[in-house]
Amino acid sequence: MDRTFPSLLARMQELKDLGGVIGLATWDQETYLPSKAEGARAHQLSTLQGLYHERLVDPRLGEVLAWAAGQKGLDRDQHAMVRVLTHERDRAVRVPQALVKALAEAQSHGLSAWRQARKEKRFALFQPALERMLALRREQADAYGHGGERYDALLEGYEPGMRVARLTPVLAALRDALIPMAAALAAAPRQVRNPLEGRRFDTEAQWRFTLRLLEAVGFDLEAGRQDRSIHPFTGGTHPQDVRLTTRLDEANPLNAFFSTIHEAGHGLYEQGFDEAHYRTPLAAAPSMGLHESQSRLWENVVGRSRAFWVHFFPLLEQAFPEALAGVGLEGFLAAANRVSPSLIRTEADEVTYNLHIVLRYELELLLIHDELPLSEVPSAWNERMRRYLGITPPDDTLGVLQDIHWAWGEFGYFPTYALGNLYSASLFRAAERALPDLTAHLERGELLPLRDWLRTHVHRQGYRLPAEELIQQVTGHGLTDADFLAYLREKYGALYGVSL
Repeated sequence: MDRTFPSLLARMQELKDLGGVIGLATWDQETYLPSKAEGARAHQLSTLQGLYHERLVDPRLGEVLAWAAGQKGLDRDQHAMVRVLTHERDRAVRVPQALVKALAEAQSHGLSAWRQARKEKRFALFQPALERMLALRREQADAYGHGGERYDALLEGYEPGMRVARLTPVLAALRDALIPMAAALAAAPRQVRNPLEGRRFDTEAQWRFTLRLLEAVGFDLEAGRQDRSIHPFTGGTHPQDVRLTTRLDEANPLNAFFSTIHEAGHGLYEQGFDEAHYRTPLAAAPSMGLHESQSRLWENVVGRSRAFWVHFFPLLEQAFPEALAGVGLEGFLAAANRVSPSLIRTEADEVTYNLHIVLRYELELLLIHDELPLSEVPSAWNERMRRYLGITPPDDTLGVLQDIHWAWGEFGYFPTYALGNLYSASLFRAAERALPDLTAHLERGELLPLRDWLRTHVHRQGYRLPAEELIQQVTGHGLTDADFLAYLREKYGALYGVSL
């Protein structure tokens, strides 16, 4: 490689292209891959990720990055590109290529084992794959280096700069505020019922309505698509090729509607990067917590609001005239915002959702520290479900096997969901200050003013700044639970007629 920025940019673009192909292969693995092709895809992903790693850790790239870091002639964005790629490379060079390939194979095999275990509702079928993945992740954490806390090294891959020492008090305080809040709502004299229970909603009609929602929020369906998967997720290859998935359930249309809006939040972020940053390290979110803030903002703060459904509920009634007969806007809002402990994280309400995250975070710490025998994971899971949510899973599929993250080996990812919730409330409050007519816009179904505000202040910024610095710039303060808890108390206190 020449010591010139164009030479460095070419390597950045090459890495971005390889990452896009890996993303496409992973998306296909979750949507259309034939079951007999799982072994072949494991080898393909292993090879691709090995190539990516090889190009990233190339000593010549390290030399050019070191040279570029000292060049005063580069502009702000170019220096940001150098900083971001240097951070990624510094972590990657510490991990042997053999470990990278082993992790890729373990991910594919883990996914297959997880699916079979879910089908048979037996954690024991997944246990060997999880044991292998944990051993590799511990090895990876040690290779990255840490100050005695392995989890920090893994957390850094999703939430750069965040550490267990800071995160644990934040999540513990959130847990301690939410458990009594949920209890107060459960004991409220005015109970919110779900009038959708027992009704049936045609899944093809649900699918058509989800596409309508995607169009309304401004997701470009010529630069992306939506498909179906067991666990909704967002993937793709490029800002002009963003892949979303959703899940349809005839008995519960809220699954599809809110999964689609949630993934659309991720998709809008991916489509919203500055075109000048395409195929560079800046076409990325600074952290998964910030990425999650976009999905949670659209799904919950907007998508479950009265203002949103003032416009969309009449359209929903047209799509489901028989299934929604007699429900009305108030009944639908009650169903969409009912607080009740849930076995499934992705179906949890806003008040109890973060308790699911705390549960997983605490178990992940124990697993990475090798302080919890794998055979005891289901019982440890169930015990915390009883303690935090007051319910017990009837089987492993509805309990410890429900999430795909451990099959992928994504230890350190779950806390980003909670951080996303906190950031989402702060960002929406800032948007309300900047857009005084925001509620009126939502009531008219005009969602683009909010999307465009987020595009300017969050999406187009890409990875110019670390996540919390960007939040500070947009909202005037850093990470806090104050906006989120105030939002919950105001919304659910009014809905249930209690003071929180």
